[in-house]
Amino acid sequence: MSNVTRKDVAKIAEVSEATVSRVFSNHHSVKAETKERVLKVASQLNYYPNVLAQNFAKRKSGNIGVVLPYIPSANVFSNYFFAEVLQGIGEVTEKNHYNMVLLFQHESNPMDYEQYFLRHEIDACLILGAKHREEEIRNLEKLHKRNLPFCMVNQHFSSQEFSEVDANHEDGSHQVIQHLYEQGCKKIAFLNGPLVFSNSSDRLAGYKKACKEWGLPLLEEFIHYGDYSRTSGYQKTDSILTLDMDAIYCANDRMAIGVMRRLEELEIQPGKDIALVGYDYSDLSRLVTPTLTSVEVPFREMGKHAAEKVLNDIAHSKVEYKQVKLATKLIINESSLLV
Repeated sequence: MSNVTRKDVAKIAEVSEATVSRVFSNHHSVKAETKERVLKVASQLNYYPNVLAQNFAKRKSGNIGVVLPYIPSANVFSNYFFAEVLQGIGEVTEKNHYNMVLLFQHESNPMDYEQYFLRHEIDACLILGAKHREEEIRNLEKLHKRNLPFCMVNQHFSSQEFSEVDANHEDGSHQVIQHLYEQGCKKIAFLNGPLVFSNSSDRLAGYKKACKEWGLPLLEEFIHYGDYSRTSGYQKTDSILTLDMDAIYCANDRMAIGVMRRLEELEIQPGKDIALVGYDYSDLSRLVTPTLTSVEVPFREMGKHAAEKVLNDIAHSKVEYKQVKLATKLIINESSLLV
């Protein structure tokens, strides 16, 4: 429906035009059930664009929403990626006198980000842990079409032009394979994460490209998939070892440490009997023995860049779509130095 007016919304929601205005100005006098009904009708009629633009220009809330995945079996704040990115975002929001509001997205219920703008709860949105799912992409497209400030961190969709701050994971993988090749490794297994995350796809592309470049065998059975947990690394180790590999490259440090634990049980020593490489260069990589070779990713800087980007949009009442990709760096430690 085009050219929808406040009167149309009021008629279908069975309220006065004044009540519709009060709902969109977030007036305290409107009952919760009335507000929900009006917002639902507005969504059905596609009444939001002008209202949202006005709210964006006024900057009502002073809040930046940060979307995190809700993982019942894990503490998201103990995850190095999330902890570092949140630290970077927090440094920028505090400096600019904004609040950081955490919004948790459930796996079975992709978030309608637009509703938080409608309710004046946030002025911009930063999205961590986004997945390549049709419904999630549609919800992001709604923000994009309405020129609302948002930015994804460590995720991109090749078919979309959303704002994003990412790292060069393809090059990170390339650095790993080159290093292992220089250590004399010929058969390199890759334990990757789920391909719903673009960083997993990027690392896989870098692995394949580097193997071809260095003339290394590239077989599908060399590629395994975990869920980025230590448990999945531990559980995948035995099947990887049946292939008589001389190196194992893991898509994050947690899985690499799970692999290391199983290798220890089998009395196989990383850095002596087999090369082992992780990814992220988390605190854990420096605490284990042997110390873990890993790819350093500037997660904190990524958080800062994303927060600065949306705050700039708010300051100028204008959204500019930007895609930033930061460099990664291989940090060589004991686990991959074959002797």
